[in-house]
Amino acid sequence: MSSAIEQKKRIVEEITEKLKKSQTTVIVDYRGLNVAEITELRKQLREAGVEFKVYKNTLMRRAAEKAELSQLNEFLTGPNAVAFSEHDPVMPAKILNDFAKKNEKLEIKAGVVEGRLVSISEIKALAELPPREGLLSMLLSVLQAPIRNFALAVKAVADQKEGQSA
Repeated sequence: MSSAIEQKKRIVEEITEKLKKSQTTVIVDYRGLNVAEITELRKQLREAGVEFKVYKNTLMRRAAEKAELSQLNEFLTGPNAVAFSEHDPVMPAKILNDFAKKNEKLEIKAGVVEGRLVSISEIKALAELPPREGLLSMLLSVLQAPIRNFALAVKAVADQKEGQSA
């Protein structure tokens, strides 16, 4: 078998693995962006731990089918780039959505969140969520409130009993 075919098979396997491991995958049309704009977008994504790649649509289609995401195939036309995030499900959507607001040439086409195809509106809703750290701090403050209230109640009861014994 030729080395070109072997290389394409390796790329399809790589994409398939990324589609399976990724918490959030976002497909965008980057047509019309200049080199400086793409470089800035890549920099923002890289700093957030999001991988941003351009693959041939035929290879993406094969990988999508292998990853049981054949619904993606209808969005794989024209020049596409794919953002993969294994760790933070919000960041790729947030960065790409914010960038698209500033630059109308970037178009969000589709997304996959935890193995499920999602609409553009769902990607935009995901982008409006606070980052993971913000969500964790919100959760922590919600969990701390009952404990704090309980501690205050125990202290009040202790103070009351101390006042009665005196």
